Amino acid sequence: MTDTLSTITERLRTRDSFDVSLAAALVALGAVSVIMIYSATRQNLLNLGENPHYFVERQALYVLIGIVAMYLISRFDYRRFEVAATPLYVISLLSLVGVFVVGQSALGAQRWYNLKFIEIQPSEFAVLILILAFATYCQRRPEGLTMYDVMRLLVMGATPLVLIFAQPDFGTAAIVVITVAALLVIAGVPSRFMTLLAVLGSVGLVASVYLDLLHKYQIDRLLTFFNPTSTNPKLQGLIYDINNAKSAIGAGGLHGSGLFHGMLTNLGYVPEQYTDYIFTAIGEQLGFIGSSLIILLLAFIGLRMFRIGRTAKDPMGRLLCVGIFIFFAFSCFENIGMTMGIMPVTGIPLPILSYGGSAALVFFCAGGAVLSVSRQR
Repeated sequence: MTDTLSTITERLRTRDSFDVSLAAALVALGAVSVIMIYSATRQNLLNLGENPHYFVERQALYVLIGIVAMYLISRFDYRRFEVAATPLYVISLLSLVGVFVVGQSALGAQRWYNLKFIEIQPSEFAVLILILAFATYCQRRPEGLTMYDVMRLLVMGATPLVLIFAQPDFGTAAIVVITVAALLVIAGVPSRFMTLLAVLGSVGLVASVYLDLLHKYQIDRLLTFFNPTSTNPKLQGLIYDINNAKSAIGAGGLHGSGLFHGMLTNLGYVPEQYTDYIFTAIGEQLGFIGSSLIILLLAFIGLRMFRIGRTAKDPMGRLLCVGIFIFFAFSCFENIGMTMGIMPVTGIPLPILSYGGSAALVFFCAGGAVLSVSRQR
């Protein structure tokens, strides 16, 4: 009898605790993405005489594939990913090198593989794989990290960072730096060493500007951010775009102009409105109330990721979830912030909401990994 009760208790403790609320929130965000991309692109495509369903059909397919991938990954025990961490890391490095050979170039950057029905950006997958590699490495050292381990982790993070920076992809490179720094802190690296790394990183950023390691458009974006009222003719185009983005958000007022409406959206005053600047369409069409609800949905997803990481039963689960949380949260803050003028302009998409197969698939896979950890708490 005692053995039977022990067996039942053990089963109850180890039963599948799939976080339904996080999964539902991610699916809801995917649905909002499809609606908003259709609303932001339909009229412009009609004006051009193109198929008004071009972008929405593809985004719906990306979201569907992402949801299936999220579910499949969530069904695996995340500790099994430990075996795949090193091969995936090597593959990610090879894919980052490959874009310089066979990658597609656009807007001065060479960072995509064109697979006809979808464009894959390996740098976004590299961030997720790097988080997995860090979590796996720390899991194998339960006694703590030595200085040799810290050096190896820095090299592990610096290698894809250099390749991403060279594409150039300053936004994703910034995500790599912030994510690696956060993971090192969580892994127990002393604060004085982290301070030294922060100083060296700041010196490196300043040096890259003075040594012309940054591209001109990247420097212009930084100058525009620090001096948004500049009269420099070379910066007027960027300043004009940022002002239009802020005007579109403000034009929504409290309730918004409604889906498929909004002058600035329909007339295309904001560039890349269905990708990097999707939040301007949300602000104009859904207003303050709708925008706030979407921000709350994003915040809920981030908080669930963080909470699952806090309650994970091992270092791998904890680092995996918190790393993904940093990846997700910073992407949201940077993307929304740049449309409001409080962050510099980068090419970081708004997770799942922005149009694109790579971004949708990466964040749904990341959500699946967190859900896998939630099942083992």
